Amino acid sequence: MSEADRTIPIYDAQAGAYAVRNAELYELPQAQAFAGGLPSGAHILDFGCGPGQYAEWFATQGFEVEAWDASAEMLALTARHEGVATRLARFDALEAKEVYDGIWANFSLLHAERQELPDLLHRIHRALKPGGVFHIAMKLGEGAGPDKLGRYYTYYGEAELEDLLHAARFTVQDRRLFGGVGLDGTAGHYITLLCHG
Repeated sequence: MSEADRTIPIYDAQAGAYAVRNAELYELPQAQAFAGGLPSGAHILDFGCGPGQYAEWFATQGFEVEAWDASAEMLALTARHEGVATRLARFDALEAKEVYDGIWANFSLLHAERQELPDLLHRIHRALKPGGVFHIAMKLGEGAGPDKLGRYYTYYGEAELEDLLHAARFTVQDRRLFGGVGLDGTAGHYITLLCHG
């Protein structure tokens, strides 16, 4: 069984609690900065959308929004939001080429195994239109493994993550560091990066 196969059922079981906890848009300033770099009516992919709180916000801003997640229960919550097209899919289903103006991966790619991330970043770069905007949020740290709920995480250092983004031909425009407490009650250190393809 892969780490994703262990993590997805946990999100299915915790979808309601996760939606309540994240009803507040904690990364709204980052979402505003991301949206500010997009053309009017831009095509956005919320890649690992969870319950869809940001997909909904992007739709209210007049963007064309696709929202993907591997958790059927999370996606069912996302599908309730008007103006959002949903797809049940894992990360490696992304095969598009120059389709999206922006891709938003907010605390989703941290569930991919370390050896998978370089390929996923290349897939994202390929899926973006030239000069497209990419937001990624990750947990800072070292190593990988399950949290108290059993969800698998891969942790990165700031320099390590930026090196991976540069290798995938992204230019980092902005970075923000902050702390918080996750769904499992554990405090952590986080990073968000706004990039251009």
